[in-house]
Amino acid sequence: MNDIVVSVPPAASFLSVGLALKLSFARDQQKVMYGTTLLGWKDHAWLVCEWPIQLGHDQQIAGGTPCTVSYLHDGKLVGYRSEIRELMTVPVPLLFVAYPKAVEEMHLRKHLRVSANEPTLMMRATHDNSSGSALPTTDYFGGLLKDLSEGGCSVLMVRTPTWLRPGTTVHMEFELPGLGHITNLTGIVKNADTRQGGDIIGIEFHFNQTEYIEYRGWGGSVRQAIEQWTAQKSMPTFQE
Repeated sequence: MNDIVVSVPPAASFLSVGLALKLSFARDQQKVMYGTTLLGWKDHAWLVCEWPIQLGHDQQIAGGTPCTVSYLHDGKLVGYRSEIRELMTVPVPLLFVAYPKAVEEMHLRKHLRVSANEPTLMMRATHDNSSGSALPTTDYFGGLLKDLSEGGCSVLMVRTPTWLRPGTTVHMEFELPGLGHITNLTGIVKNADTRQGGDIIGIEFHFNQTEYIEYRGWGGSVRQAIEQWTAQKSMPTFQE
């Protein structure tokens, strides 16, 4: 298991402007998570961050609403329980949350792997689209992400195309719930195993700066987004 350490934050040394944060709180009796960016803080008073664009600037959140804040820092997942202090829309939309009295830190394993259940689209990287079709059906195939880590993933395929075998290079597209939509992520098929009524394909990610995440407000790379998402999924202690 990863060790969790509770500590009082030393001044503001654990914070930096531009830090990618994840906020989670209850809305309509459901737990929701939003990505944002830290813009500044006042020691022992508040943090100020971008208003998560997915919420819409016309939506109100009451002051005092409990929330949790989490982020990655020096190879650790850091989180703390807090509350929303205030939101403002003019001249720019900003959100203020309470400064932590204490934080929880968890040192992360390399390539932490968590369960997933998201549809994914895969495309053969070296296909010949001489037909001119925008979507050559023989080179595109869908599957279901079953687990995910910074280093790779497993995909369940009900029917596996003949070209999808160990050594094949694919481009992947899938959703990271709460963070955004990943597109053009390169992967190498490492293995295949028949079970669960289909084939489980093991894929290793190769980050080459052509992949991107479609999310307004997220300030990190695809690798950082996957690391943040998997770390958050492994930390039930941060939940209210």
